[in-house]
Amino acid sequence: MIVEAFRLDLAAKLVIAVLIGGGVGLERELNRKPAGLRTNVLICVGSALLMDLSMSIAATHGGDPGRIAAQVVTGIGFLGAGTILHTRGQITGLTSAATIWVVAALGLTIGAGFFVEALGSAVTVMIVLVGLGWLERRYLPHGND
Repeated sequence: MIVEAFRLDLAAKLVIAVLIGGGVGLERELNRKPAGLRTNVLICVGSALLMDLSMSIAATHGGDPGRIAAQVVTGIGFLGAGTILHTRGQITGLTSAATIWVVAALGLTIGAGFFVEALGSAVTVMIVLVGLGWLERRYLPHGND
């Protein structure tokens, strides 16, 4: 039956991933950056789902639960590299690439069930993006990203 197969713990992980990825993505969207709301939500949800899958496979069939996580880190690095642009001596997109990477890490943390750690890390990320972004705009008017 489908109701029996529905996992409330996974549903909670995915909802938390939407909220945390959405918070980071909203900040990026409001600042009109290439990796915005939907991108960050999808990366966080995908990472949470893959980490949960990895842990479930390891628990059921044995093996290393970190194998899929390691591939997420590699894949996200590739995706992030695509957001970095070099034009006329200026590099843009580094913060977007770093945001993609950290949102994937948040998703992996959520997928592993470490909600407090993910929330604390998400707050730290938001402080960096919003707080340091404000400082950069105020005191370094020619910031790259």
